[in-house]
Amino acid sequence: MSITTKTGDDGTTALFGSKRLPKSHLQIEAYGMVDEATSFIGLVHEHVSKEDKELITTIQKTLYSIMAYLSSAPIDPLLIQSAIDGIENEIILLESSLPKLTRFILPQGSKEAAHIHIARSVVRTAERAIVRFIESSSTTPNKTYRESMIYVNRLSDFLFLLARKYSNEEVST
Repeated sequence: MSITTKTGDDGTTALFGSKRLPKSHLQIEAYGMVDEATSFIGLVHEHVSKEDKELITTIQKTLYSIMAYLSSAPIDPLLIQSAIDGIENEIILLESSLPKLTRFILPQGSKEAAHIHIARSVVRTAERAIVRFIESSSTTPNKTYRESMIYVNRLSDFLFLLARKYSNEEVST
């Protein structure tokens, strides 16, 4: 089976269940930005410790589930809530191990930190795309959409803290 199907040559793409939408549709933009965030997080994977690699892989798997859900595939709603709980626990652990932050810091400090900050900013862009899609929907957003948005929001917080962990020096603004 070839990756080239030519079905998107008309400017449309298929959702789960074969419904086709224009590639410019906000739903496509939302899961496309999550895909981009997942790729940048894959770059982070190559620059962190073995322990953090396992967590990054878990994050990528969660983002794939969110991406599937945003493309209309059914998922277990408990999966996202469990992922929120997990990322919040990681945030608590990182916050307790880092010096208290009293000023804004620049996204630098080491190669690892810079890569993590790039992933964090792409995650923020994905979050805004998800919000735009949810706001544009003609139906009331369900709990899983809301929880997907919450997870992505928490993920950017986590990545900010992870970047601080890998930074050799924090330069404030």
